[in-house]
Amino acid sequence: MSVALATSSPAASIEAVGLAHHYAPGRGLEAVSFSVTAPGALAVTGPNGSGKSTLLRILAGLLRPSAGAATVSVAGAAVPAKAWRTCIGFASPELTFYDELSVAENLTFAGEARGLPKAREASHDSLERVGLARQGGDRVAALSSGMKQRLRLAFALLHRPPVLLLDEPASHLDEEGRALVARVVDEQRREGLVLLATNDEREWKLAEQRIELRGRGLGHIA
Repeated sequence: MSVALATSSPAASIEAVGLAHHYAPGRGLEAVSFSVTAPGALAVTGPNGSGKSTLLRILAGLLRPSAGAATVSVAGAAVPAKAWRTCIGFASPELTFYDELSVAENLTFAGEARGLPKAREASHDSLERVGLARQGGDRVAALSSGMKQRLRLAFALLHRPPVLLLDEPASHLDEEGRALVARVVDEQRREGLVLLATNDEREWKLAEQRIELRGRGLGHIA
């Protein structure tokens, strides 16, 4: 399968050719091929176990595919796989933080690990963007599940990446949190690229197009 999002700006793009990963026979991501280019948003849907999260983990550089290859490009130049984290932001329900550190300390540490020159300022800006600025001094252990999900979004946005990968972004969020996700996606899609892995119609309708894994294939959002 293949898909291309129409665009006038080649700020960022992802191309996958025969990308697949097998945990066991019948389990994992079946071969998928697609091309997406910023600006825009693409939703990845499919039954549980179809490989939605696996696909995003591969594109985030966290998992090596069993077959196929992916190319991430920024400003028309391919980015080496080992440097994908510099241009990709990834938020997943599996992302955890240090409970004994504060919200701001966790993000500042992450920023310093990424080599951001002003990690503390970046942390503050990212927390403001997701509505957690007032909780910056709170220990992560004291956060609700919804606030932890907002923190995952802040982590993904920390270095203002041109590519944003969101796995079940509205998990544990209330209506205000869902509105936040919609706002983040809308802001990112204007100049950058967003991929959302979700089966929630309210989430996948934030994208222009979608890939349905192990389903009917490509489709336009109605």
